[in-house]
Amino acid sequence: MRHETRNKKAMRFDIITIFPDIFSSYLDESFLKRARKAGLISIVPHNLRDFANDKHRKVDDSPYGGGPGMVLKVEPIYKAVEFIKRQATSDRRQGRNIFKTRTILFSLRGKKLDGKVAARLSKYDRLILICGRYEGVDERVAKYVADEEISIGDYVLSGGELPALVLIESVCRFLPGFLGKRESLEEFNGSHPAYTKPAQFVLPKSGKKWKVPGVLLSGNHKKIDEYRKRHG
Repeated sequence: MRHETRNKKAMRFDIITIFPDIFSSYLDESFLKRARKAGLISIVPHNLRDFANDKHRKVDDSPYGGGPGMVLKVEPIYKAVEFIKRQATSDRRQGRNIFKTRTILFSLRGKKLDGKVAARLSKYDRLILICGRYEGVDERVAKYVADEEISIGDYVLSGGELPALVLIESVCRFLPGFLGKRESLEEFNGSHPAYTKPAQFVLPKSGKKWKVPGVLLSGNHKKIDEYRKRHG
């Protein structure tokens, strides 16, 4: 990822992952790119293998009790989180506004991410996001290292990297200045059908017409608001 402007008021996301480069393309586009460049947010991936103890940078092992797959070890995750928290302490001493930190582990057992959760998390100055892989993460991470577990849905993914991106964007939408106009938030307007030009789209082969609802072309803003509330 490109270097981003530092700002002592920026909200910071620290991502612990074994695939730190996986985030680059998405974070270098659109709103997230602009917010990072403007210093509104800071996003820093950390390679979990940097916190391994052996020369092979091993961060996983077979599960006690048997079973398929490998489990991410507690020690490198603990060391990574402590390293990030020490950075936060250093930032405070330098006068940067990073005081409220929360550590999140992505898990199927976690609380479902929704607008209320995202709004709550946007009040923190720093979020530490732990991305699992393989068959899971040592349970001691959930019990002793993370402050909470979060899930983005009842389905299985290969790891926590996609959930981290989903959480980052959903949280950032609640930060003043991220969207430009606060009215752009669907939480304010409600999610309603949207149309744009042409008012009538004619299918090339059949000649069938797909039309925009007449009320949206009427110029009657009261009726338009009623339509949107009714279909929201």
